[in-house]
Amino acid sequence: MTTADIVYDKIHFRHDPKWSGRLGPAEGGGLLLCVACVIEMLESDDVASVRKSFALSGISGVLRCSPGALRELLRQDPKISLRFTSSLLVMLHTVEDPATVEKADQVLVQLLLELQSELPFRFILDEIHKQLSNQLSVKGFLPTFNFLGNLVEAVPYVAQSLVTQYVPLQEHLCRALLYPDEALKASVLHVWLKLFGTAGGSAAQSLPVAIRDRVCVLLLQTLTSASSPQLINVCVGLLWLLVQLEEAVSVLMNCPSNQVMCDENQNNHTNDSQILSQNQEQQSPDHCPLPLILKKLLLSGEEMFQATSAKCIASVLLHSPSPCSAPFIKADIPEFLFDRLASSNSEVLLWSVYSCLVLLTKDPLFFCQCHSVYGIESLVRSLKESLRLTNLEVPKQGLLLLTEILERQPPSVRLFPSAPEFVAVSEAVLAGVSSSCLLVATQAATAASVLFRLNHQSRPVQYREIGGLIEAITNRISELPLPSTAHHRSSFFSPSLSVVLQGNLKRSSRSEEFLLQALVCFQAACRLAEKCALEPVLKENTFTAPSKHSDAPDSLESLCQCLLRCCDAVWIPTVIRMCERAPNAQILQHFYTILSSQFTLLPSHMPVFANKLASSGFYRLALEHKGLLCAGNRNPNLNASCCGFLQKLSMCLLSQSEPASGAYQNDAEEAENLLQYNLPTLCCRLSDWPSLLCEAPGLQLCEYKGPRAIQYCLLIVLHLALQQGDRSRLLPDQTVFSSVVWVLHSVQEQGSCALPRFVLRSALYLLAMTQDKTPNLDGAPFNCVIKALSSCQSFSSLYIHHPALLHFICRYPELAEKFGPLVLELWLTKQVQHADAEQTMADIQEKGEERESRADEMHDQEPDTETMELLTLIEKYPAVILTLLDMVCTREAPLAGRALGVLEVLLRGQREYEADFCTSLRPALLQELQRLSVENMGHGLGEGHTAQAVNSLPLVLKLLCMMQASDPPSSSYYSKMDGVHFKLLYHVSNIAGRLKPTNTGSLLPALSYLYCCLSLSPAHSTDRAVSMLLSNTGLMDLLQTVLSSSSSLSAPSLSPSACPPSALLCCSHLLLSSLITLQRVHSAQVHKSISWSLDTAVQRLLFQKRNTDNLLLAKYVVCQPWSRFLLYCLLSSGESCLLHPAILRLITLLLQHGSTAVLWEPDLRQVMEAVERRGVKELSEEATQALRLLLTQIQSSVLQPPPTEEHKQRVRSMTESLGPQSPAESCSPSLPSNVLYPSPEVKHTQTPHICTKHTQANTPYTSCRHIYTCKTLDTVAI
Repeated sequence: MTTADIVYDKIHFRHDPKWSGRLGPAEGGGLLLCVACVIEMLESDDVASVRKSFALSGISGVLRCSPGALRELLRQDPKISLRFTSSLLVMLHTVEDPATVEKADQVLVQLLLELQSELPFRFILDEIHKQLSNQLSVKGFLPTFNFLGNLVEAVPYVAQSLVTQYVPLQEHLCRALLYPDEALKASVLHVWLKLFGTAGGSAAQSLPVAIRDRVCVLLLQTLTSASSPQLINVCVGLLWLLVQLEEAVSVLMNCPSNQVMCDENQNNHTNDSQILSQNQEQQSPDHCPLPLILKKLLLSGEEMFQATSAKCIASVLLHSPSPCSAPFIKADIPEFLFDRLASSNSEVLLWSVYSCLVLLTKDPLFFCQCHSVYGIESLVRSLKESLRLTNLEVPKQGLLLLTEILERQPPSVRLFPSAPEFVAVSEAVLAGVSSSCLLVATQAATAASVLFRLNHQSRPVQYREIGGLIEAITNRISELPLPSTAHHRSSFFSPSLSVVLQGNLKRSSRSEEFLLQALVCFQAACRLAEKCALEPVLKENTFTAPSKHSDAPDSLESLCQCLLRCCDAVWIPTVIRMCERAPNAQILQHFYTILSSQFTLLPSHMPVFANKLASSGFYRLALEHKGLLCAGNRNPNLNASCCGFLQKLSMCLLSQSEPASGAYQNDAEEAENLLQYNLPTLCCRLSDWPSLLCEAPGLQLCEYKGPRAIQYCLLIVLHLALQQGDRSRLLPDQTVFSSVVWVLHSVQEQGSCALPRFVLRSALYLLAMTQDKTPNLDGAPFNCVIKALSSCQSFSSLYIHHPALLHFICRYPELAEKFGPLVLELWLTKQVQHADAEQTMADIQEKGEERESRADEMHDQEPDTETMELLTLIEKYPAVILTLLDMVCTREAPLAGRALGVLEVLLRGQREYEADFCTSLRPALLQELQRLSVENMGHGLGEGHTAQAVNSLPLVLKLLCMMQASDPPSSSYYSKMDGVHFKLLYHVSNIAGRLKPTNTGSLLPALSYLYCCLSLSPAHSTDRAVSMLLSNTGLMDLLQTVLSSSSSLSAPSLSPSACPPSALLCCSHLLLSSLITLQRVHSAQVHKSISWSLDTAVQRLLFQKRNTDNLLLAKYVVCQPWSRFLLYCLLSSGESCLLHPAILRLITLLLQHGSTAVLWEPDLRQVMEAVERRGVKELSEEATQALRLLLTQIQSSVLQPPPTEEHKQRVRSMTESLGPQSPAESCSPSLPSNVLYPSPEVKHTQTPHICTKHTQANTPYTSCRHIYTCKTLDTVAI
């Protein structure tokens, strides 16, 4: 035998050449092989093992390198083929050299595969069976079993043939497992492992039931006592295959411990099967050893065994969850599984344990034995670790386990009693939500939705963590891609593009899944907030200071605000965007439920939120979704959700628009019932609404149900939707208008003209809002409308504060006559609804600098929106003016004042119709003045027997003042005072003469009106007016009383309340000045003289605090001719008086207001010489300050004649000699303010009395409009 050829030289010469041939690659000449030599060598005991091993190696190489070559030699005689096979098989249990045996095993398998014939396979199986049958022990059959396992693995056909045709051989394989050799057991179990695993387990399905059951029992027995890793490994592998068979699972779980520990001599499989069947009926699964075996594997240090054990448990539970979970739970398997979570980072092990625990949680016993409480900490910790792994299926499965535990945990046993525990699980879920994998994020959102249940909240409730989870989910929502509709056309594109489109479709589907689960989570958070709000213990965190409860980040209020903020900013636009192309019923169901929850969580924010929703078209959106997805009783949950949202939205909007009255609560309940019963039936398209509105309802059996109730419901919805603007219009205006009229007509045709008040209110609003695009009502339709409005006992309950209602009422004379005054009154009342309803005339007489400055600011402001709407209404319907005037004359103070304010704005507005307006208004005012005079005849005005007269008189007088100030200068009134103008002047003067000096509210506008009439009219047209006023002894006495009472300033015994207001004094002085001037012009007869104290006037200038009235009085004094005489007297009183601070301030005041009474020569020179003689250092601090102000005023004033350059330098030098200002002076008010803050040391000894008959006065102002606008309506000071 050469080194290359496989030929035994000693015996080769006697073999037929046909059994020889050169096999192998042609370029190398091949290998000389003699099959006969090989067979004889293998069968001979005299041939060394080395030679046999060499021959086997050569044959293996030929079979590997030259497929089919050896088969051609063996096909010459099948007997030789079988003999060759038999020789190799015999070597398996006769050769002792392990290497040779291994090669024989390998060659035999290769040879059988080479032959590709059923006969050799049958022969091998028969031979193995024969060998096992002829031997009492299987001690030496380890190589044979190894070969059989390899053969079954290599040739699936053998496995199928063995399980179907060789049952006795199967029995020998079972019996071999009773042999105590673990290596042999491992070999046999390897055969079973390959049998059960071949062809996806199809061979195992053909296995006899008795054999399969016995294998299960023997496997448990073997695994119980196994100690070698090889045996355990094979057992675990076979067990994994068996637990995937439902029938095998039943046997494994019902096999009692005594059956597993049976005597090895038990060798009758039939009896085994019968005993097993009996035990299944008699024994409880709790005594099954499988849980203990798997528990033992979990305790092993091998992660592979631990993972397989977990997978086996999961497989068992998948097939038989109900009967099989209890034994595992009672064996504390969950405890050991949780321990594995805490000690491993293996992806396979974690996934296997998660899957196993998910199935175990299906059994209530899992929670009864508190396994969830034991393992929740380990689970949370492992979740955080799993989210760092690359295989994202692992954290997804872990989050599923967390979800199941949270879902099934009994409410009585809390998993997170303390805050740190809840914070930890929140962090884990938050990490899941933030995962890059959308599937993981979806599962995390599912877990969060269950975590938000009330029984899972710690004490105190961790609102901050809940809000953080909501914000994280919200942020993830905002990143979702827009849904694509391209997949609908994917079949028209190329295959590669279709794959891309299918990928986009898959991502879109996942996005929708996440959005749906996120909505469920958000809804759960809203539900939790609602429940916490009902329990005071949960509502407030006991560890938070009471003053910070509402603003604290861990408060319920902050969570509710977070929910509303996220809903408004992200959820609403995202859901609308996702559903605008293909609405999803489930998504929309949760979406509308979430919107409904907001109305409960933050009621104070809901008016703004509801207005935003309605103005954004949510009425149309919800109604269209109902019509599209809920018609035909489809999606009842979505229908209920939409109806709940629409009902809460409607009630919130109604509560804002309803008038505050006692009947509101009853109307609200009726409206809510109407919406509740009829919204669910409105599952039609908006285009079908007109037909519903015009449908003849017939007999109405129930107040809240039926066609008529549906029509009422439609009117309310149309009203509330339209109330929010053009975007919310559900139907065209013409359709709405005609439908409302038809409904009113239909109701009256049925014999009832009284609609429910809230429905009639909606109908009126719809008619008003849709009137512009419709012709005027007339005939029967108009009668129908006016009859319906008249049927309401209180029209104010129908009022809605909108300009369209004003225009609708004023558009029709009949409606304006009947309801116009009330509508205008309600419009004005709505404007001042926050004002004090008990306001009295004392409010009008309020004094003080703050009120004056505030009044001046308000006077300069632009008119509010309501007033501008009234002005627009007046332009279109001038008759409204008379209604407003009637309010001024006949209504209480607040309303009359508001009407007066509108007329004032109208007068100030310089509108084209102003002259005609004044002309038409004066006769009405004259009539009112005559009425007031008659009603108060015999009574002093202000003491009338009707309170209404007291309230209206000052307002009527003010309106006269406004008209006088607003009358254009070109008016004929200024050139000729006769007719109604003179009558007005006459009545006003008579009324003023009868008023008491304390009635400031009426005196101020009366005297102002008289002054305006005199000052604005040319001198030649005021002769009769002056004569009439001077002959009015009551008026003269009043002026004397007012002017004389001002002397109370120097009489300490009189109280301040006895002194007239400064505004009244100012008006009296101005009127007196005009009378003096015009009396001289017309030489009018004076019937009564008036004395006036100059000393009192000066004291008011110098000793009282600065305000607008005193400035007017100062201007008055400056313009009087006796001001020069006054200054001369003061400067002639000696040097001590000359340098008194008060005198210096008076000179400064005269210079400031441009008086010509002050001259450089000799007045100012005299003052400066007196200062130089005394020295500036000898002056008091107050005198120094007054002198500094005077010098500053000299430098800025224009004197006549102008000072020389020497005089100017003299002033500058004296200013410098005063030195820098002290801090008090530099921080003091400006020059005009300081002028009127005199020293309290000034004393006047002279009190000259000036007779008005011999004193001339110049009128200080030339514009009555300017004078009037200096004050507001309540403190007019001319």
